[in-house]
Amino acid sequence: MRRRRAIYRAQHRGTKELDIVMSRFAEQRVGVMNADEMALFEQFLVLPEPQLYDWVMKGTPVGDTGFADLVADVRRVGEFD
Repeated sequence: MRRRRAIYRAQHRGTKELDIVMSRFAEQRVGVMNADEMALFEQFLVLPEPQLYDWVMKGTPVGDTGFADLVADVRRVGEFD
C-alpha cells in the first residue's frame, strides 16, 4: 500500500512534465527501495512543486538538503544527465 501511494503521488505532481519524469522514476525504483530510501522518497514527494521542478527539470543545485542523490537519480531516469 505504501509503495502504491508513493507511485500515485509521483504521478500526480501538478505539471505534466514533472508528472512524467517522477512517475517514470517511481515505477522503476519504488519496488526495490529499502525502508530508508522509501522514507526519503516520501519526504521528497511532499516538497513544494516549484522546488521539485527547479531541481529535477531545471537542474538547479539541490544544496545541503539531503536530497542531492535522489534528485540525481530522478534526473538520470528522466534522461537529463
